[in-house]
Amino acid sequence: MRASLRSSVISVLISIHKGAPVNKTKFVRLLLCAVVAAGVTGLAQAKTELLVYTAVEADELAAFKKAIETDYPDLDIQWVRDSTGIITAKLLAEKANPKADVVWGLAATSLKLLADEGYFQPYAPKGVDKLDPTYVDSAKPPVWVGQRAWIASLCFNTVEAEKLKLPKPTSWQDLTQPAFKGHVIMPNPNSSGTGFLDVSAWLQMWGEDKGWKFMDGLHENIAQYTHSGSKPCKMAAAGEVPVGISFAYRGAQEKTKGAPVEVIAPSEGVGWDLEAFAITKNTKKLDAAKKLADWSVTLKANEMYNEGYAVVAMPGVAKPVPNFPPDIAKKMIKNDFQWAAKHREAILAEWSKRYDSKSEPKK
Repeated sequence: MRASLRSSVISVLISIHKGAPVNKTKFVRLLLCAVVAAGVTGLAQAKTELLVYTAVEADELAAFKKAIETDYPDLDIQWVRDSTGIITAKLLAEKANPKADVVWGLAATSLKLLADEGYFQPYAPKGVDKLDPTYVDSAKPPVWVGQRAWIASLCFNTVEAEKLKLPKPTSWQDLTQPAFKGHVIMPNPNSSGTGFLDVSAWLQMWGEDKGWKFMDGLHENIAQYTHSGSKPCKMAAAGEVPVGISFAYRGAQEKTKGAPVEVIAPSEGVGWDLEAFAITKNTKKLDAAKKLADWSVTLKANEMYNEGYAVVAMPGVAKPVPNFPPDIAKKMIKNDFQWAAKHREAILAEWSKRYDSKSEPKK
């Protein structure tokens, strides 16, 4: 309510209290104006709360929330954030009664798996036609839409490597050399999307027999499997381990902050996955969810995606990201998302049977 209107109403009420004569018509008008003004103010302040499940790195979420709510002041984004595998498992557990309104920034392989379960509401965001169709579900309208790619890489601590007289690894196979025994950390693919894209890529590049044989050799040198895709790089940056199998965004971030790490794209090729979004089926906030979807394909959104990731869905937007391996895009494998989604559970079960003994304890 405006201050002048509030002051007028209070003045009339004081007059009534003192027994002074009051113009009833004027008073009624004032009250009506006050009610309308209060209602308009209430409407202006009303926000629709969207529960959004995400695997986007925690240090990026505040900026995304601010940008989204600046463009859509009627939205209140409430993130539920965890690693890809944990979020995927949570969504599957809630399948009978989904709680999220939108799944945003989750691996496309996970979204394909969930889409097969009938989890999502198809929707073509305004402007989706401006994206590279490679990064958008082929259904019409699409069930999911890609945002940006996160790409496997090695975080190599040059200081710790020099102390241990370790050679600089340039290939995946280098990590199976005896010199690296106990000096490599990688993510558990059951809980980490980065871990899964690694395993999926090795199997796609080399086939099942050679892929599992490579992982057997790598396992001999693994110190621990973490439940976070970024943790191996953080540990390498902190000097806790010489080599962390992680992803390029986190490596570039750590190097930019001054850590003595090199970010390496192995020569054989690197796995990758898309961060993507989809609207949960039967959400009671469909209009608000569509607004978030529309925002997520805008030029502004893609420019924000590019602040940390070198490959985004909108052509012509991406600029080089500091400390990314300059040739990493050329090393991205031809990723078969459909194959990865279809075989995900079988791959994870086989991986657990072979290697889970070295996984860090779950919290």
